[in-house]
Amino acid sequence: MSFARIVSNADTAEYYIAERCHVIEWWNSPDDTHSSIARIRVEAGVSTQLHRLRGTSERYLILHGRGRMHVGDLPPGEVGPGDAVFIPADTPQRIVNLGDEDLVFVAVCTPRFVPDCYEDLEAA
Repeated sequence: MSFARIVSNADTAEYYIAERCHVIEWWNSPDDTHSSIARIRVEAGVSTQLHRLRGTSERYLILHGRGRMHVGDLPPGEVGPGDAVFIPADTPQRIVNLGDEDLVFVAVCTPRFVPDCYEDLEAA
């Protein structure tokens, strides 16, 4: 059952994942299956793992830095602060940090991200 609440993330720890990025889960609750929100940080010169999310669409909102987004059959496109990227469910994707500083963005998933939806396309 969903209920109204205010969630403080002041003490939420960032963690590193095998996708080659750092994550802070700002919102991912089993009682709100509609969406999840995370802050993602990609270090300078790093490319995230080529992957897709089965049954889950994703939106990136770029906050800081410069990157090159690879989404499905689209030509790679450069992104920076204020840009948004929509990634349909089941679409291959990765982002490359093009700058000398961290690339930081918000990832909004619908329905919410669960580890079972993640598919590593580099291992194939």
